[in-house]
Amino acid sequence: MKYGSLVLEKKDFVMIKRYQLLTNYIEDYAHKDALDNLKENMSNALIYDLEDMPDDIIRMYSYVTLSYESGWSENFQLVPPYENDIKNDKISVQSTLGASIIGLSEGDTLKYGLPVYIIALTVQKVKQSEQYFKVVIPEKTFKDVLPKHNNNNNNNLISQNS
Repeated sequence: MKYGSLVLEKKDFVMIKRYQLLTNYIEDYAHKDALDNLKENMSNALIYDLEDMPDDIIRMYSYVTLSYESGWSENFQLVPPYENDIKNDKISVQSTLGASIIGLSEGDTLKYGLPVYIIALTVQKVKQSEQYFKVVIPEKTFKDVLPKHNNNNNNNLISQNS
């Protein structure tokens, strides 16, 4: 990973935590594994305010282009679960693919697929949307939900990797 771990915007982090609490029962093991990996990776994530987020990070409402070494590529937008619409290329952050890519950056590679057939996908392009959702989250909620190691002094890492 370009930044060493997932990079998440504060509001995305809190919203994903909320979705995780609401989806306790999942039958599909590949999907459950993706959500469990996301939950684990979020415990070490770098978390920033919106104005400090690097532009190449996949976050809610980002437009993403993924590619495979065969030349295949796919474009879609990452959205909250209630806006999932595969026919219009809107993929939920709670889907297997969405949970696997949130917080990654351009150039990152991820393993994707079923255990018998896993492929390496590369994040080719990330474009931020003007549609970013506006949510007011009380500061107490951030303090209760954000990992204890988060300290908003991660700007040095971003400038080193830019």
